[in-house]
Amino acid sequence: MKYGRPGKSTTFLEARLYPLTLWFAVFLLPFFLLACDSQKNESYTPVYATTSAAKQAVLIFGVHPLHNPQRLYEIYGPLVDYLNRNLSDITITLEASRSYEEFEKKLDSRHFAFALPNPYQTINSLDHGYHVFAKMGEDDKFQGIIIARKDSGINKVADLKGKIVSFPAPTALAATMMPLYYLHTHGLDVNQDIKRLFSGSQESSIMNVYLGKSAAGATWPPPWQAFVECNPQIGAELEVKWETPSLLNNGLVARDDVPPQVVDKVRSLLVTLPTHEEGRQLLAALPLARFESATDATYQPVRDFMKKYSETVH
Repeated sequence: MKYGRPGKSTTFLEARLYPLTLWFAVFLLPFFLLACDSQKNESYTPVYATTSAAKQAVLIFGVHPLHNPQRLYEIYGPLVDYLNRNLSDITITLEASRSYEEFEKKLDSRHFAFALPNPYQTINSLDHGYHVFAKMGEDDKFQGIIIARKDSGINKVADLKGKIVSFPAPTALAATMMPLYYLHTHGLDVNQDIKRLFSGSQESSIMNVYLGKSAAGATWPPPWQAFVECNPQIGAELEVKWETPSLLNNGLVARDDVPPQVVDKVRSLLVTLPTHEEGRQLLAALPLARFESATDATYQPVRDFMKKYSETVH
C-alpha cells in the first residue's frame, strides 16, 4: 500500500492511517534517529571481565605506553581477563595512558595498584611506595634500535650530524635513553650535533622517519615488529641501522598497600603462564616467552646505567 496525502484518490483506510503515520514521523522518528546517532558516537570502552557480587576490591593495573591505547587493550585485555578468572575477592581493571607523561603522573600519585613500567620508571616508582614483584623475561630483547629510510643515505653515526632524530619520549628507556647513549658512545655529541624530536609514541617515532620529518628514529623491537606486521608496505621502505646493548626488561610493581597474598597470587599466575596452553597463547600475543619473579635489587643494573647516562648525556 502506498501512503500519500489524503485526497480524491486515497482510499478510506489510507485516509484513516495517514494521521497515525504523520504522528509517528513527527514525534517518534527523531527518537530512533537520536538512538542511532548515540550508538555511532559512543566511545570505545573495552570490558574484559565481569565483576561478580563476591568481588569487592577493584585494583587498577596500568601499563606504560608500549602501544597506542586501543592496541594495548587488545593485547593486555585477555591477560587481565585471565587474572580475574583466577582471583577471588578482587577485580583487576586495565588502564592505558596516552603518553609517558600521563602514565608517570599516575604512577607518582599511586593511582595504580599494579603497574608494568619500563625499567627507568620501575626504579622511580620505588620512591612512591611500590615494590618489584616480577618482570618480563627475555632481557636480551630489551634494547633500543635506530631506524632510517633505506634511501636516506645514512650509513654511519656521523651521518646524523645536523639532522633531526625522532624519539617517543624523554623517559622511554629502550627507545630514547639507550639510543642516545649509543650515539654518544659512537662519537656523536647528542646535545649539540642532532635535534631531538619527541613524537609522543613508538608508532609516531617510526612514522616521522617514513614521512621524512626525521632522518632517523628510535624505538625498540616489540613495537617495531608490530608496526612492520601491520604496515608491511611502509616497513619495507625502512631498515634498522643500529641496535644498542640490552638491559633488564620491563618490571612489574605493586603498591605497598596491596595485600601480600594478592601480590603472591598474581605473581604465581604470571610466572606459570608457560606451563599451559592458554598461558602460552596469552604470552604469544604480547609477544613474550615468560614473566619472571624479581625484587627491587634485580634492577641495580638499571640504576648503574642511569648514573652513566646522567653523567654523559642528560
